[in-house]
Amino acid sequence: MLLLVALGALLAAPDPALAHAATVGSTPAPGSVVGASPTEITVMFSESITPVSGRVQVIAPDGERISGLAVARGAVLHIPVRAAKRPLGTYLISFRVISADSHPVGGAITFSVGAPSARPEAATTTGTHPSVRIAVPTFKFLGYAGITLAAGPAMFLALLWPRRRSRTGAIRLARIGLGLTAVATLGALGTQAQQGSGAALWQVSAVELGEVARSQFGLTLLARLGVLILLAVLLPGVLRTTGGRWRGISVVFIAFAGLATWPLTGHAIAAPLPAVTVTVGVVHLAAMAIWLGGLVTLAGFLLRGTDRRVLGVILPVWSRWAALSVIWLAMAGTVQAVVQVGTPAALVQTGYGRLLLAKLSVLVLVLAAAAGARRFVRTSNAGNGLRRTVGIEVLATVVILAMSAVLVQVDPGRTAGAKDGAVTGVGVSETLTCPLYTLQFNIYPVELGEYNTVHAFLYTPEGKPLPPAEWEVSTQLVGQGLEAVKEPLLGLNPPHHALGSIAFPLPGTYEVAFTIRVDDLNRATVKTTVTVPPTS
Repeated sequence: MLLLVALGALLAAPDPALAHAATVGSTPAPGSVVGASPTEITVMFSESITPVSGRVQVIAPDGERISGLAVARGAVLHIPVRAAKRPLGTYLISFRVISADSHPVGGAITFSVGAPSARPEAATTTGTHPSVRIAVPTFKFLGYAGITLAAGPAMFLALLWPRRRSRTGAIRLARIGLGLTAVATLGALGTQAQQGSGAALWQVSAVELGEVARSQFGLTLLARLGVLILLAVLLPGVLRTTGGRWRGISVVFIAFAGLATWPLTGHAIAAPLPAVTVTVGVVHLAAMAIWLGGLVTLAGFLLRGTDRRVLGVILPVWSRWAALSVIWLAMAGTVQAVVQVGTPAALVQTGYGRLLLAKLSVLVLVLAAAAGARRFVRTSNAGNGLRRTVGIEVLATVVILAMSAVLVQVDPGRTAGAKDGAVTGVGVSETLTCPLYTLQFNIYPVELGEYNTVHAFLYTPEGKPLPPAEWEVSTQLVGQGLEAVKEPLLGLNPPHHALGSIAFPLPGTYEVAFTIRVDDLNRATVKTTVTVPPTS
């Protein structure tokens, strides 16, 4: 049952594209109407980003791509643009970037020059292919499993292995752990480009792989591969106790350096206190690997076939190690949770918080089983009861590793505020006609409150600019028996353009009416409806 839960956690992994930097603004502003086409567009994010080559574009109203090479400076994306052949209308900014924690972020923003028009289509999609959505957490799981299978046997073989027991199986398991970690690392390198491009797992070019290898993410993972090679060379002597004290010390330092590459490519590096979160991330991984890897080693090799007198010496020592590992795991996990969740409410209001609570629930089960195992150790009963208890712990840890693989793909709770405040470019643009005129208007952002900007453009029925004598707009909440609220519109230059602001005090559907006097004798009103959602 626990294995099915683990598999379900992997398959239910969220789209990596839904992480982790949020767009917090742009110039021109999302949904805005400006008088002339800009020469540079900037998009601001909640954390540092790196643009994905070929995936940042600005599309003109006629569908022409007018953007140059995008450059990121910290959390600001700078996109140079050339003048469009037909500049009037709505422009689309389509972007795909990599956030500071190595996760891809995609989106689109619109603005208009002169007057809104039909939104142009982006030349590329910004989604993540299903094969990549499955592969990414799978490789994460293999990586966590690898360091667990390597650390547990290595610890026992170096410090606590019975002299008369064969070391072959445990050495082989440690090698398998190093191999799984290498496969996971290569898998992460091989899927990063597809996360950015939206391509399928098998659709990647040598050029894209080269770009990943030269990025900070790629260099960190290449360093991890270097650490794995060093460990593969140095570890055999330590496992056979023939390498000497200094080789053992070197292996410990190299292993901790390798563990640091996980938080350096995850949530920790993008957190408010990266030095702290990276450090506790290393401690968390080390404590997890020692505890869970030790359980696997006990269940797989030592609890069967080892003399009970020998177990009477080994198990109390292991019990103390396990207790210390759990203490360090809990302290590091608490610090991580405080930083990444952000607020107590985020524990239940965000996917990250709920998944963390689920992981903690399974951890409680493991700790309960561990408490039972300690009772067996104290009573010197290392028989079937102890093996069964340790077996439950091992199965539950598989679920914990699977949940951890998913958790690192989910937006941290601390980013919920940034996501809620992220700009989307969503507004209302519409064309209304009557016998006297044609009106094009845009309302942004269409949300509760007073700060909803209205741009209006007036034309003759034949499509020529028409400077009116007077503008007015009114709003009325439909079905509530409330009076219409009238607001003036300020005429601008060119004179067929007006600007104003309207308030939406309550959620619901509003009738928006524009009353325009084109001259001393002729006046007409055009109407439409706008739906204002409640605040989340």
